[in-house]
Amino acid sequence: VQLQASGGGLVQAGDSLRLTCAASERTFSSFGMGWFRQTPGKEREFVAAIDWSGGSRVYADSMKGRFTISRDNTKNTVVLQMNSLKPEDTARYYCARDRRIYYSGSDYSSRDFDSWGQGTLVTVSS
Repeated sequence: VQLQASGGGLVQAGDSLRLTCAASERTFSSFGMGWFRQTPGKEREFVAAIDWSGGSRVYADSMKGRFTISRDNTKNTVVLQMNSLKPEDTARYYCARDRRIYYSGSDYSSRDFDSWGQGTLVTVSS
């Protein structure tokens, strides 16, 4: 599956950004999707995930209340709405597909994802 992330950019602290990930896969609706982020020299960090149906969403603690993940299975897209951005949110954001078909649990790590997009850069200035 090919994943194309877009929507990154340079914003100021407190602003919002909407990241979109488009997937080229007919079985998109059978798999959960996630967003991760990474800064140079650091490990990839889990941001949020949504299950195959869109009925279950999981967030990293530092993103709860600020970020919202959603998906549209008719358009093969997953969106990360980021509000109240902080300078520490600066990173390259990656979307990825969960390898576990029809998984709806709450346990997510990078090893559970087998397809990754190229990422989109988010820079938040203070």
